[in-house]
Amino acid sequence: MLISNLEMVPGMRVRRHLGLIQGSTVRAKHVGKDFMAGLKNIFGGELTGYTELMNESREAAMARLQEQATALGANAILNVRFATSTIAVGASEILVYGTAVELERMGV
Repeated sequence: MLISNLEMVPGMRVRRHLGLIQGSTVRAKHVGKDFMAGLKNIFGGELTGYTELMNESREAAMARLQEQATALGANAILNVRFATSTIAVGASEILVYGTAVELERMGV
């Protein structure tokens, strides 16, 4: 599955437009990680617990995006974008969306 944040792929053309697709997840870390992040806010440094949380969240959202594309028969997802928002104190949502398409090489 080709995934790109470009609107078009050089040398390829969109054969079929299959629509807007999305994947999302809402995650929170446990109290211990929040406590350690609080200490890091005092002394500085990377908040590794939150970095891991965001990486896990992006991977889960991307997997759901790809599942939708596959179910529609797409071979590519174009114009992929990420968004994040706070759902509640200590919980955030990662949303990824894009356009499911069927691409083919030009001249075929």
